[in-house]
Amino acid sequence: MEKVLIVEDEPNARTGLAELIGSWGYRTGVAADGVEALERIAQSNPGIVVTDLKMPRMDGMELLHRIGDLPQRIVVVMLTAQGSIESAVEAMRLGAFDYIPKPIDPVRLRTILDNAARQRDADAELAAAPSRPLETGTLGPLVGSAPSMQEIFRLVERIAPSNVSVLVTGESGTGKELVARALHDLSGRRDKPFIAVNCAAIPEALIESEIFGHEKGAFTGAIERRAGCFELAEGGTLLLDEIGEMPAAAQSKLLRVLEDRKFRRLGSKVETPVDVRIVAATNKDPQQAVANGELRGDLFYRLNVFNIALPPLREHKQDIPAIAEHILGDMNRKHQTTIAGLSHALLARFEEHAWPGNVRELRNTLERAAILAGTGPLDVENLPPNFGQIPHQDHADSIQVHVGTTVNIAEKQLILKTLAATYNNKTKAAEILGISTKTLQNKLKEYASTHEA
Repeated sequence: MEKVLIVEDEPNARTGLAELIGSWGYRTGVAADGVEALERIAQSNPGIVVTDLKMPRMDGMELLHRIGDLPQRIVVVMLTAQGSIESAVEAMRLGAFDYIPKPIDPVRLRTILDNAARQRDADAELAAAPSRPLETGTLGPLVGSAPSMQEIFRLVERIAPSNVSVLVTGESGTGKELVARALHDLSGRRDKPFIAVNCAAIPEALIESEIFGHEKGAFTGAIERRAGCFELAEGGTLLLDEIGEMPAAAQSKLLRVLEDRKFRRLGSKVETPVDVRIVAATNKDPQQAVANGELRGDLFYRLNVFNIALPPLREHKQDIPAIAEHILGDMNRKHQTTIAGLSHALLARFEEHAWPGNVRELRNTLERAAILAGTGPLDVENLPPNFGQIPHQDHADSIQVHVGTTVNIAEKQLILKTLAATYNNKTKAAEILGISTKTLQNKLKEYASTHEA
């Protein structure tokens, strides 16, 4: 069983923690401060260190720095008073696996230690794996040899083992969910669920039920108890995509969960402990979203312990051949095709294209071409006739509004024109129009119903 070193300057707390952790089957050691802890580490090489933040001689933050300089991998869990949550979050930014506030909740502490032990096993497997991102140009589902992508790979590898919250930003289609999956797959949580939820795709009235769950009778239509995403992701990772589209009330509840590690189903009076790693994603500038009132500032800072900013495909076009090869492998398995690479002429066309839809657009383009071709290398002739063209090129960046046109009709023209210019990318169109994705979706539903009538 893993050895745990408890570093605590208060004798009774130190002894009590050692007895508690020992009762769970862990081997334990103790130290009164950071200086003594380094001596114990040199003597017994523990796999996990549970340390207080405030201590004489050497505090927990300095100890964390010193442990980070050691050759062996040691998982650090920080103990902190309620008033020092900001310091604990900073400790996680610097490499701590997790933190737990005082007074200590034994259930949560045991969960953290069990996760830390699993992470140690995952680290050992990762270290033994022969392929590395710099050598292969891949990291789990991610592909890229460009310097910008390699830097992202290094960051993902560095922070995946911890429980730290991560905010992934980037244009629509750049692969934010793939980053979240890589963080999950490289962590000790990889054998637990990975749950992804798009906050922009859920009606505002239902989003709290979707995320937190509800009890029978909690609202009209709640005919049975329903588990939310937090329960479904227990022990694993929860991706909250398009976090800026989450209503303010749900953001407030999410902040509580991040701080207390407990949630309450709609209609319930009972708080349920939860062990879930949160990855949030947005295609917006998060600081601008905070300034616009779309994203709570305190939630942003709590989620943004680490930020992974994905570049658009147009900024790393040298990765297109490798990404395309990876996608075609998926397409061949999915559609029973036998596509063998891309012609030089097709790669040249891809190099010229701006890829406003990023990797998602590349995938859609390749899938269509692969289905039509069926076999052999893909060539320019397999592309759709309008590939690379801006719809309605002659007036792509304008609309004509004549005197007497109603505001509703002018608005409809502007929205549909913007959608065409963004290749029907609703998220990008909403960003250009200065409205939320939900507002855009409601407008399109309104136009569809009017047309049907």
